[in-house]
Amino acid sequence: MLLRRLARPLLATWFVSQGVDAVRGPAVHVAFARPAVDSLATELGSVKRLTDSQLRSIVVAHGALTALAGLGLALGRAPRTAAFVLAGLTLPIAAASLPVRKAGKVPPEVKRERRERFIRSIAFTGAALLAGADYEGRPGVSWRVSNAREQAAARASAVASEAASHAKALTTPR
Repeated sequence: MLLRRLARPLLATWFVSQGVDAVRGPAVHVAFARPAVDSLATELGSVKRLTDSQLRSIVVAHGALTALAGLGLALGRAPRTAAFVLAGLTLPIAAASLPVRKAGKVPPEVKRERRERFIRSIAFTGAALLAGADYEGRPGVSWRVSNAREQAAARASAVASEAASHAKALTTPR
């Protein structure tokens, strides 16, 4: 369908641009991710803190995966898988963008930027999930399994009734 051929590349542009941006300029993404990673480490009780170079490597790898999955979606190469991968890769961005709890210490501009990034991440996660759930007009696996079961049951019933009528014909006197 023409709509899918247009919509998937349009959706993928955000993911590709974010991924390429993270690969080319990871410092901004590391600075954004640092508070969320540190907060998660303290909540989990981890004493060891990720170094900036380790976090930079994680950001670059995440960006590369996001760009590759976005290209897969845009080019139609395993688009459902690519869309589900993108949804999974966007969740950490949404988690890092959660609104700040300590509202008094954060300037309003930063709070607004984090809220906008959170909403955008959630929206693109939802869009990727919708793209991943698109069967392109073909039936899904669960429907195919239940249909195969129904057909097998119908064939078994037909064979049983044919065998019964054949047996009845053999036992009926002529």
